[in-house]
Amino acid sequence: QVQLVESWGGLVQAGGSLRLSCAASGRTFSSYAMGWFRQAPGKEREFVAAISRSGGNAYYADAVKGRFTISRDNAKNTVYLQMNSLKPEDTAVYYCAADRLYGLDQYEYDYWGQGTQVTVSS
Repeated sequence: QVQLVESWGGLVQAGGSLRLSCAASGRTFSSYAMGWFRQAPGKEREFVAAISRSGGNAYYADAVKGRFTISRDNAKNTVYLQMNSLKPEDTAVYYCAADRLYGLDQYEYDYWGQGTQVTVSS
């Protein structure tokens, strides 16, 4: 079992930055690939970014490529999402998730956090 807790969402103006954190507890964090997903009001949850177990590989959705960076610190059992040049369309609840395999499919992820709200004002 892995418990995930997201933090550091908030309200920011367009063009601003936020850095989300997701702290993991339970089984060995480095055994899991990690992903960030988001769900905007009235929309389905979508993939944002994923990082491999070692942190050596990362993949991004086209909508965030070049603006967001996923990283992890296995010593601190934490994964991060640095979000720059934020746009109003980035407004959503952001979730972190853990999976044994590195991938983009949210239905493959076994463990989920409770989510943190990110609101970008225009």
